Amino acid sequence: MTPGQPLMVCEHCDAVYRRRNLARREVARCMRCGAILERHQWLSLDKQFALIVAAGIVFIIANVEPIVQVSLGSSHATTTLWGAAIAMWNDQSQVVAVLAALTLFFFPLTQILIFGWLLAFARHGERAPGFRQAMVMLHYVRPWSMIEVFMLGSLVAVVKASSYFTVVPGAGIWSFGVLTLMITVFASHDPRQLWHKTAGNDA
Repeated sequence: MTPGQPLMVCEHCDAVYRRRNLARREVARCMRCGAILERHQWLSLDKQFALIVAAGIVFIIANVEPIVQVSLGSSHATTTLWGAAIAMWNDQSQVVAVLAALTLFFFPLTQILIFGWLLAFARHGERAPGFRQAMVMLHYVRPWSMIEVFMLGSLVAVVKASSYFTVVPGAGIWSFGVLTLMITVFASHDPRQLWHKTAGNDA
């Protein structure tokens, strides 16, 4: 370990280490408490930016296309995410409607926009304007994006409803499925890497 290497601190026990580049699939762990310090980032910044742009497009499709079509005899009904949220609001379930809108729309959208903003500059080795504030906001927003929970609940609901109605999954729910996979990929990447990738280029 050379003196010029940057330092990193374990969030759990405050042990200090000198940071080094990790090999593919390598994980750095704290020698004191065993916590994960850092993982190898297998996607370049350019690929992460392309992925977040694709996630933004899929997010739009997921929110404007019907989630599901329910048929009973000659009657048919479709709904989007916002249609379901409005229906819950009108059905005196305002708290659930607000939570659904926040966790399935506003928080994921905020996460996508912040990631896109940061990566657009980071891929050129620069820090975006408002970099520090954006990183702090991203830290607090990420845990509240619950699209994967929505997908699990939707699948359970579709299976149960299919016993009584003809249920056809719409483009919206398929888009949410793809978005869940994209978010899973992003979850494997630590956004704190952007501090190191853009070190010395603060805006």
